[in-house]
Amino acid sequence: MLAQSTDAADALYARRDDPVAARRAAEAYQARHRREPQDFVGAWKLARAGYFLGTHGPEPDRRTWLEVGVQASDDAIRLNEARPEGHFWLAANMGALAESFGLRQGLKYRARIKTALERVLAIDPAYLNGSADRALGRWYHKVPGLFGGSTDKAVEHLRRSLSHDPESTATMYFLAEVYLDTGDSTQGRNFLQRVLDAPPSPDWGPEDQAFKAEARRRLAEGPRR
Repeated sequence: MLAQSTDAADALYARRDDPVAARRAAEAYQARHRREPQDFVGAWKLARAGYFLGTHGPEPDRRTWLEVGVQASDDAIRLNEARPEGHFWLAANMGALAESFGLRQGLKYRARIKTALERVLAIDPAYLNGSADRALGRWYHKVPGLFGGSTDKAVEHLRRSLSHDPESTATMYFLAEVYLDTGDSTQGRNFLQRVLDAPPSPDWGPEDQAFKAEARRRLAEGPRR
């Protein structure tokens, strides 16, 4: 029965470009986690679904789903601290809260995000094709220098992530942002174009489309003067 419920939720999550399927997947993972609170896989998959709805779902519901994701991630870590999934999705959900809901949220989660990502790197640097390095690069880019941010470290981690997945639209888009924010429009626009040129990902279709749309928008703006 547990395997069947997992398969059904996974099938819905695979169609998360459909908002109804995404919501139903998250609700199925949530119901499973309530029934089986000691199931590690159910916990981290709920955290992953919470992150997706918290970043791609309807605006009024996003914060609620990210907070669901944080709690589910904490549960996954409690159930199996030695695995990377709980740590990674904890950082992802907290990072989205930090970026989307003001300075207070950013300060609240800053240290825990970095610690969680460094834990993933210690467990498995290749997890999700270098996603922890990508997220840590984002952390160093977005956090002010006074609190530990560093452009050099942002580029270092993002390029290390790109070595795991040279066609990652997320990593290339984040690198583009770093270069554009530091005034290197040539490098920045080059990476934006690479986002558009990257082939579709079989596993990250909805996310790819979002990054391609943003890259297209930024390129259409033209170089800043």
